[in-house]
Formats: sequence, structure tokens, C-alpha cells
Amino acid sequence: MIKNKKKMSKLKTAIIMCAGFGKRLKPLTNKVPKPLLKIGNKSLLENTIELLFALKVKKILLNSHHLSEQIKQFILEKKLSKKIKVFEEKKKILNTGGGISNIIKSSKDKDYIILNPDTIWTKKHLPEIIKMKKLYFSKKASNMLLVVKKKKSYDQRLNGDFSMKKNILRYNFKNEYIFTGCQIINRNLFSNVKKKIFPISLIWDQLIIDKCLHGYESKIKFKHITDIKIYKKLFSK
Repeated sequence: MIKNKKKMSKLKTAIIMCAGFGKRLKPLTNKVPKPLLKIGNKSLLENTIELLFALKVKKILLNSHHLSEQIKQFILEKKLSKKIKVFEEKKKILNTGGGISNIIKSSKDKDYIILNPDTIWTKKHLPEIIKMKKLYFSKKASNMLLVVKKKKSYDQRLNGDFSMKKNILRYNFKNEYIFTGCQIINRNLFSNVKKKIFPISLIWDQLIIDKCLHGYESKIKFKHITDIKIYKKLFSK
């Protein structure tokens, strides 16, 4: 269990993105949703939940679609129903932005930390996320993405997502930073979006135009379950 003695304030609610099909991890994800794939004796989802509890998050909101019943059963078996609420996208998967938007419409909180469970989160990420949170609130920002330089990625095939200068993210020909799968957002970012199904990049693109997409650099080796090749390389015995 990841432990943290520092108090986290203002950021009480988290979102975990669990609705994806995990197509790049087939055939493993034909029968098991990606968040429930094991890393050692622990699932990706359980690993992510432990990090959030170490960050003193009080409530976790989670979206699901592919093999959703297994996600719900996992939460029941771990006796986490009082702390984790599942938002099942039954008819259609809502994509990343739509999934977040759907969740926050049912919540009253202003700020959320959002994690993708297919990054291998460790206790080393705790101080970085705490510092990112402090920067988010000190700047009175509406967003903050945890990013890492490409050279820190275990999977060197990955392309960069952004360039960054003075904690402001942008797109250019270098794009030397990769999004780690951790971000803090304010609910107001979604207030004018009328679409129900859309990627989070729709929000990011506008923030980049407005020169207010914020980033915080991680110094930790980035291990992301890109595809079945990387998964087997990291965790198969």
C-alpha cells in the first residue's frame, strides 16, 4: 500500500478513466477489461486506487463501458462501494472528454484529479502530484497536466504530445513532452461543450489557442501499457 503523511486540501474527488476497449491489448482484453489486467499480483485499477487514497482523495468517480460488470464486481469484492461510484456508459462509449463531462454533471465538486489506470503509478509520483496540485491552486488555473520528456518513456516508440515553456503547453514540431495520464481540471472547462461524445483533446486544443493549457514536468520513468508487447515485456513471467 502506498502511504503519504502529507495532507491534501481542496482536491477531494478523483476520476478514473475505465471505459476503453483496450484494443491494443487484444486478445487479453477480449475477456478482461484493461484496468483489471494484473501488474504482478495487483490490477492496474487497484494500483491507481491506492495512489488516490494515498493522496487523501475522499471520493472516486469511475466510468465504465467495456466488460463493465467485471469493474463493478471488482469494486464490490474489494468493499469499495462507499468510496467509488461507477458511471456506466451503457449504449455508447463517450470518449475521454465525454466520459469526464458525463461524470462531473452528476457531481457538485469544482476541481478533480483524473488518472488513466494504464500508467504504472508508484509512490514516487506522490510528491510530484502534490507539487502539481499546489501549482494548480496557486496559479488559480483551470487545468494542469502531468507531462514527462520522451526520453523518460519506457516505450521509446511513443510520439510526444506537447512542447512546454514556463509551464504552458503548446503544439510544435518538437513536441518533446508526453502526457502521463494524470491531470487536474476545473468543471467550468466543460460548461460550454454541447457535444456528448468527444475526446479531451477538444478541450486541450482550445486551451492551447488561449495559451492557458498548463503542464507540470514529471522526472520519473514513464511506464505506460501502450500495447500487448509492452505489457508482456514489463509484467509477463
